[in-house]
Amino acid sequence: MQSEDGTVALGHMAPLRQGKLSEQIYAQIFGLIAGGEFPEQSKLPTENDLALRFDVSRTIVREALARLRDDGIVVSRQGAGTFVKRRPDSAVLKFAPLGSIADIQRCFEFRSGFEADMAAFAASRADDVSIKRISDALETLDDIIRKGSLGTDADFDFHFAIAEATSNRFFVSVMASLRPHIAFGMNLSRSMSLMHPAARVKNVQAEHQTIFEAIRQREPQRAHEAMRRHVENARFRMFEGEKNETLRKGDKRGNLSDH
Repeated sequence: MQSEDGTVALGHMAPLRQGKLSEQIYAQIFGLIAGGEFPEQSKLPTENDLALRFDVSRTIVREALARLRDDGIVVSRQGAGTFVKRRPDSAVLKFAPLGSIADIQRCFEFRSGFEADMAAFAASRADDVSIKRISDALETLDDIIRKGSLGTDADFDFHFAIAEATSNRFFVSVMASLRPHIAFGMNLSRSMSLMHPAARVKNVQAEHQTIFEAIRQREPQRAHEAMRRHVENARFRMFEGEKNETLRKGDKRGNLSDH
């Protein structure tokens, strides 16, 4: 992945844990779908066939498929089997260790609710100093976009400044403790965005701007929704490719989903 100065660097990002067996099978099936072995609308092998292929029990396969259904990647049709609903962006396989995919998904899942609440509290409690800190982080991200750099650290700093604006040390400590995991997802998401037209990165920054304005104007519900949509959109941008562009522009469909 590109670093702040445009060089390729991923080693400074802490790898996510391997996870339990069902998560590993989840990642394997995810990789096969993203890699094109199972195209959209195609039928997956039976649970028994997948169990034989991966040398695991059907229970493990069933757990993995349930996660894939929860993430909107596959769908089960009664009496017909399991079918591919969406093919994740294959570029994710270039940047993320396959064993980390399930953890990345779960981290976004957690952040969607946690950071939405965080933004709402920030909108209720932020003082002028906190607002200035968030604004400065936003300006730094603007400069990074102009330079075409990656900006993972600056992205995290923006979110961390919002945590500090809550005046609640628990939001701050959770963000600090999760930094390796959050930054890993941000690094992946921003690296993939740089592979797409510049408008994609600008869309991400527009979401940051919306969050900031809601906090600056002391609108907790608006801040909550803006942050929730931002995190969910990040997940869609990484795992669903360009086909879900409308979701980044306010479509309310789906409960899944730049950091």
